[in-house]
Amino acid sequence: MARNKKPLPLLEGVTIEAVAAEGKCLFHWGELVVFVPFCVPGDVCDVQIRRKKHSFAEGEVVRFVEYSKVRAIPFCQHFGVCGGCKWQNLPYEEQLKFKQQQVFDQLTRIGKIELPEFRPILGSVHTQAYRNKLDFGCANKRWLTSEQLKDETLVKDTPAIGFHITGAFDKILPIEKCWLMDDLHNQIRNEVRDYAIEHGLSFFDLRQQVGLLRDVIIRNSASGEWLIIFQFHYDETGGEQEAMGLMQHIADKFPQITSLMYLDNQKCNDTIGDQDILTFKGNDHIYELMEDLKFKVGPKSFYQTNTEQAYHLYSVAREFANLSGNEIVYDLYTGTGTIANFVARKASKVVGIEYVPEAIEDAKINSKINGIDNTMFYAGDMKDILTDEFIAEHGRPDVIITDPPRAGMHPDVVKTILRAAPQRIVYVSCNPATQARDLHDLDIDYRVAAVQPVDMFPHTPHVENVVLLERK
Repeated sequence: MARNKKPLPLLEGVTIEAVAAEGKCLFHWGELVVFVPFCVPGDVCDVQIRRKKHSFAEGEVVRFVEYSKVRAIPFCQHFGVCGGCKWQNLPYEEQLKFKQQQVFDQLTRIGKIELPEFRPILGSVHTQAYRNKLDFGCANKRWLTSEQLKDETLVKDTPAIGFHITGAFDKILPIEKCWLMDDLHNQIRNEVRDYAIEHGLSFFDLRQQVGLLRDVIIRNSASGEWLIIFQFHYDETGGEQEAMGLMQHIADKFPQITSLMYLDNQKCNDTIGDQDILTFKGNDHIYELMEDLKFKVGPKSFYQTNTEQAYHLYSVAREFANLSGNEIVYDLYTGTGTIANFVARKASKVVGIEYVPEAIEDAKINSKINGIDNTMFYAGDMKDILTDEFIAEHGRPDVIITDPPRAGMHPDVVKTILRAAPQRIVYVSCNPATQARDLHDLDIDYRVAAVQPVDMFPHTPHVENVVLLERK
């Protein structure tokens, strides 16, 4: 017989104490730490406990008794439901303080190494419309809030274009206006939704794996170009004709779109790295600008999503590299060669390595269009490409710049770097926790000489960090 569970308590009049990980805040309930989203330190509120474990609990604010003096008014109508900008209720200056502290805590607690005084975090140039790329999912069932579920007049099973909700993989929160990108993207997305509904286009059902309209990726650039990728799912009866009609309508409605692309994805997930992407209108790429350089960005290319702040991030990396013009530089996880080409004119030779073959081809083109002839690029898994034999063939690096994904560097890559023994390592990271782990492993031969946090994503808990390591 099932055991009756005790109902979880409602805690009244608790004071939120501090900011925690993943954009949540916390307070103490006896010996337990309780994590709560969508509040700020100093808020006094009633919290319903939703989940209880041995060492922590998770709660939800059901009523604010008194608002904190350290609070901002959220500017987005979707705040509190959409999980994308969890810190809109926190003044930007406070966000920067917590991000600086986050980097310090993770490098100290996880790295357990000697650290210099950190540089003050570099805040983002813009805190709204700062992104150059957004990815919107499409679903035949929209996400409904608890209040909407109680509304008997509301049609429940309606399609939506927007963002996935954590814990509800098959439902989409419909987004009317997102502030993260130039407003043209809102106009495009809403026009796609209205046309699809008006013309009876089916929206994707992730559980049943049916439905035509699956995903929309929107990119723009500092050069003023716009790239749109439609991800369709054709079924046995077709769907291609309806897809072509939608794209023609969008092309006619928005002449600002310079690259309109599409694909038919029959997989169970929305990743496009292994898919054939076709061009409906315009070019198969856009160009991004940085200093006097021009970068080709294709549908599968990685490019930092905050263009202006990426310039400051890479400027720090170049400063830390301290190149005189005679060095051999290895740029690991080079993507489309942005950092490699950004530092190439101050180096003797730059060798870039990246997993995605299409990105490597773009990196080569980016060198060519910028008149850079001292770069070499190679595609493959980092731990397989960066070997002792590779280094013997291409020359021992004086400087290594590494910008790995959130998981950090593979242990084999760290070992190869140690054997390569460059004079300096510049480690760019989007995850200070895994960066700290790697710094601990590198500490055997290297000391941390400088730390520069950089905020790329205002109103989120995410932070980039650049570390300079010098050989002991």
